[in-house]
Amino acid sequence: MNILLLKEPREEGNGPDPYIKELSAFGHKATLIPVLSFKFVSLDTLSEKVFQPEKYGGLIFTSPRAVEAVKMCLDANNKKIEWENLRNKWNAKAIYVVGKATASLVEELGLSPVGEDTGTADVLSRLILEREDPSIMPLFFPCGSIKREVLPTVLRENRIPLETCSVYQTAQHPDLEKNLTNYFTQQGVPASVAFFSPSGVKFCLETVRRLAGPQLSQIKFAAIGPTTADALSAEGLPVSGSAEKPTAQHLAAAIAQAL
Repeated sequence: MNILLLKEPREEGNGPDPYIKELSAFGHKATLIPVLSFKFVSLDTLSEKVFQPEKYGGLIFTSPRAVEAVKMCLDANNKKIEWENLRNKWNAKAIYVVGKATASLVEELGLSPVGEDTGTADVLSRLILEREDPSIMPLFFPCGSIKREVLPTVLRENRIPLETCSVYQTAQHPDLEKNLTNYFTQQGVPASVAFFSPSGVKFCLETVRRLAGPQLSQIKFAAIGPTTADALSAEGLPVSGSAEKPTAQHLAAAIAQAL
């Protein structure tokens, strides 16, 4: 069956995207359509802060883009040698992450992530509360301009010091509507559509509704996790499958079961 994945393709590595690969193992044909475009901002500020580990109690990454922003700072300023000497100071503190994709990018920076199995910012915030107390220096949290306030709110309510810095802005991909129209014209209405973020729901749903028309009710909608599932439910759509963890294996299993 045809599956539409509303996500960005994997940027590094060879071979098929893991989501396409996992779904093909179930006999389904998946197609990716990129939903978001990203613009990095405040990289000078970010660079200054990541080179001052002594001012912070640890780092928090909840998205691959935030880690990419740090990598851009190192590449742009030829600071890789300086970073080699500095990263051990960060590794003496906790480097908190959500999800395997973010964790693997953090490891590429030579850092040791904690919490890759948490899956959501909500669960990560509980892990942080178990491990930290209000006497620590601030945790540094580079993030996107559109971030859910769950993690900052939970930490502040429990008096865990936090410093946030917006390092990328999220916008709709310029070719999104054209790509969706081409897909529906050529492939017809897919058996399942998978969403990967609340922003994806916001930017895609109206077009998907219009293109599917009366066949909308036949589509099995899937979500990468509870936050995205909530965004779909808020739009009045039934969620047929939600990944237990934000991985290709878990999402493919949820879609296969729904179908």
